[in-house]
Amino acid sequence: MLSPSYSSLLLAAAGIAQATLQVVPGATWTATNTGKHVQAHGAGIIQEGSTYYLIGEDKTNGSAFQNVNCYSSTDLVTWKYERALLSQTSEAGDLGPNRVVERPKVIYNDSTKKYVLYMHIDSSNYGEAKVGVATGTEVCGAYTYVGSSQPLGFQSRDIGLFKDDDGKAYLLTEDRANGLRIDALSSDYLNVTEATYLWNTSIEAPAVLKHDGTYFMFGSKLTGWDANDNVYSTASSLSGPWTDWATFADVGSKTYNSQTNYVLPFGDNAIYLGDRWVSSNLMRSTYVWLPLNISGTTASMANYVNWTPDVAAGTWAPGPTETQAEAENATLANGATARTCSGCSGSSAVGDIGGASGGTVTFSGVHSDVDAKSTVRIHYQNGDSTQRFANVTVNGVAQVVAFLPTADGNTPGSSVVHADLKAGSANTIIIGTSDGSYGPDVDRIMVPSS
Repeated sequence: MLSPSYSSLLLAAAGIAQATLQVVPGATWTATNTGKHVQAHGAGIIQEGSTYYLIGEDKTNGSAFQNVNCYSSTDLVTWKYERALLSQTSEAGDLGPNRVVERPKVIYNDSTKKYVLYMHIDSSNYGEAKVGVATGTEVCGAYTYVGSSQPLGFQSRDIGLFKDDDGKAYLLTEDRANGLRIDALSSDYLNVTEATYLWNTSIEAPAVLKHDGTYFMFGSKLTGWDANDNVYSTASSLSGPWTDWATFADVGSKTYNSQTNYVLPFGDNAIYLGDRWVSSNLMRSTYVWLPLNISGTTASMANYVNWTPDVAAGTWAPGPTETQAEAENATLANGATARTCSGCSGSSAVGDIGGASGGTVTFSGVHSDVDAKSTVRIHYQNGDSTQRFANVTVNGVAQVVAFLPTADGNTPGSSVVHADLKAGSANTIIIGTSDGSYGPDVDRIMVPSS
C-alpha cells in the first residue's frame, strides 16, 4: 500500500500534468479525431459523470443550418467529435435548406429519461422567431425533432435553458418586441406553460447560473454579430425582483470581443463560454472561454491569453511560463522560407511549408520542466478563406492540426496542439504537410516550460 504522503505526491503530479493543458481563447481548436476546427457555436454544455458534452451549431458553410454537433471531453480542453444530433433535411421544413437553427441547448429530464433539446428556429430573414424542440435517449445520440412554435404566442430568437435544483426547467428567450423572458416548462420539458419573468430591455444570448442560492442572468446587448459589453442581473428567485444590469468584464472590452453562449458551474465559481463571431466568414468564428469569478452577488471576469482548468479539483490557474522559439531561427528544409510579416514577432514568418516540395520547419532543443501532456501554441498566418492544415509532429508523434484564416496578411492567429513533452531540452517539433497542400506561415511557437 502506498503511504498517504506518497499518494498525495502522485495526485499532485497528476494535477500538474493535467493542468498544463490550456484553454486558449480565440485560437483554432482542432478536434482530436477530425483534424478540423471544432464547430459548436452558440453552444451549451451538459455533464454526465466525468464527461462534458459540448453541443452547438456547425458553421462550416455559413449561416444556414447544417448540423447540431456534439463533442465530448474529460478535461474541457481536448474535444472529440461524436456526431450530429440533428442535420439538414432535403425537404422543406424547420430543418430544411436555407433555414436558421441556432443556440442549441440540452437538458435531461429525470422523470421521462429523455434528453430535451431546444433551439432557435427561423427563416433566412429571421421573420419567424420560433423555438424548436427535439428529444433523444442518449446525450450524443440521434434526436427526434418534435416541432416549433412561438412560446406563449411571443417571438423567440436567442434562447437558453436552465434546470433548477428541484428539477423544474425554464426557457430563456429573447422576445424582440417585448424584452427578455424566463418561461416555465412543463414537467416533461416539451412545452412552455407560463411566464416567470420579463425584462422590458433588449437583451439576447441569455444564460442562467445559480450560485449559493443566487440566480445570475447573463446576456448581450443587441448589436448584431458585433461584440458589446455583455451584462448580468441577479435575483434570489427566478420570478424576481432582479437587479439592474451591470457589466462583468472590463468596461469597453466588448467582453473581450465575444458574446455569451453559456455559463458552466465549475468548482466554487464558473466558466464563461462565449463566441467570437466573424460575420464575414462564420466558419472562422472562435471560442472565448474564461474563468468567471462569483463573489456573493457579484460576477467578474478578467482576460487571459491562456489558462489551465483542473476539472478534478474544480480550480484553474493562469497559463504556465513559456519558452518562445521563432520559426525563422528554426531549421528550414525542402523549400520552406522566411518571409516578411510586419505583425509577426521578429517581423518574419516561415512560409512554403508543405507544397510539392514538402517544406518543413523543425524546432529542436525545445525545453520542458516536466514529463506531461501540454498545450503548445502556434502563431501563424493563413491568408486563405478556408482552413489550412499541417502535420505537427512532437517527439515522433504526428497529428493533424487546423489553422483558421487570419484577419489579414500581418496579424497572426493562434492554433494549439496538445502533445506529450519530455522533461529536459530534447523535445523536437516539426511542422509540415504530407499531401502536397500548403500549411500555414509559421511565426513562432510557445511551449510550456513549467
